[in-house]
Amino acid sequence: MRLFRFGPKGQEKPGVLINGQHKDCSEYFEDWNHVFFNNNGLNELRSLIAEKEDNLPDTPPNARFSSCVSRPHMLMCIGLNYSDHAAESGMEPPEEPVIFQKSTSAVQGPFDDVIIPKNSTHTDWEVELGIVIGQNALYLESPESAKSHIAGYCISHDVSEREFQIQRSGQWTKGKSCPTFNPLGPYLCPAEEIGDVNNLAMELKVNGTVKQSGNTKDMIFNAHFLVYYLSQFMLLEAGDVLSTGTPAGVGSGMNPPQYLQNGDVVELSIDKLGKQKQTFVAYKD
Repeated sequence: MRLFRFGPKGQEKPGVLINGQHKDCSEYFEDWNHVFFNNNGLNELRSLIAEKEDNLPDTPPNARFSSCVSRPHMLMCIGLNYSDHAAESGMEPPEEPVIFQKSTSAVQGPFDDVIIPKNSTHTDWEVELGIVIGQNALYLESPESAKSHIAGYCISHDVSEREFQIQRSGQWTKGKSCPTFNPLGPYLCPAEEIGDVNNLAMELKVNGTVKQSGNTKDMIFNAHFLVYYLSQFMLLEAGDVLSTGTPAGVGSGMNPPQYLQNGDVVELSIDKLGKQKQTFVAYKD
């Protein structure tokens, strides 16, 4: 099964993909949110499917896909987690994970437009594996123990404004947090159904041209280690999302640099997690 959310903005409902069919679960669950994940919701959903799969209604044709989880309490991100991306950024691979946050208001649907911010000239792309926390995690004992605290995985587009991020001093957060800067989904794949999360091919295209082509096996710090590591410093809450870094091929790493313009179309994919597609649109007052 795959979890997704559908419907107009502000009216999203929870759904599940079963055997190629998109089913509406809103009669039984409020949303794919903190309460759902923190209260054994995935097992309840499996029980519901086993009992009532044939009776779940189909979602409306052509319904909008929203982010695959509701707005999380926290969007945590890992920087420079692929050695080839660190190299193109002119930085050494980190000895410990580099962490930063995005505003949760950046969450966007996987096929919605992304807004190029006001006064932006350096909006950039980053395909990333997203981890959805399934159970509150604090002071985990090992990377192995982190597995039971992960609900599943999704595509996370860590859109970035490089001037805001790098040239405007301070933390990276202000270059990462603009509205619409984090499309999530279309699907959340439960962890136990994905196989080896540390061996998933990933790709990003801009206007049909491949810019990024990588694999999660090349992460410096893998998915399980990252959840364990972050739990040593903060409480990871159920429903939170962790973006795990991007491989080489971002616009700022090219010679000369390339940045997104009004009307550009970006397509992302990760094995077993589906595809995203966004049109970038200039901000209008």
